[in-house]
Amino acid sequence: MLKEFKKFIMRGNVIDMAVGVIVGGAFNSLVQTLINDVVMPLLGLLTGKIDFSNLFLALDGNHYESLAAAEAAGAAVVKYGSFIGGLIQFLIMAFVVFLVVKGINKLHHEEPAAPATKACPHCQSQISIKATKCPFCTSDLTE
Repeated sequence: MLKEFKKFIMRGNVIDMAVGVIVGGAFNSLVQTLINDVVMPLLGLLTGKIDFSNLFLALDGNHYESLAAAEAAGAAVVKYGSFIGGLIQFLIMAFVVFLVVKGINKLHHEEPAAPATKACPHCQSQISIKATKCPFCTSDLTE
């Protein structure tokens, strides 16, 4: 069983997946920093200095000055500001992943292979591009 496990772990796709998970975790922390330290302050500035992390709805009907005050009072709250931040984070992450995949696809773009067949001008059968005589209608191909 230990040998099978070692064989499984040493397969290329498992190692690639492990590297992907590690890089994804680091990438996630980078995007979170971008969101929390760059995007959200700019968005707050554009929207009149709204602090999205402090947007909430108290379900007990009372008004609280801040989310911390509502939580200290033990009120049940809907933190829709956190949801907005998470949504923005998701959209940025999805856009960055789109750009990365698009860049990788551009690097892996392969030229289409040269055609290996052509149509016989007399019978329209597919024949080898190097053929000088059609094997179907026996026409000479001098082109």
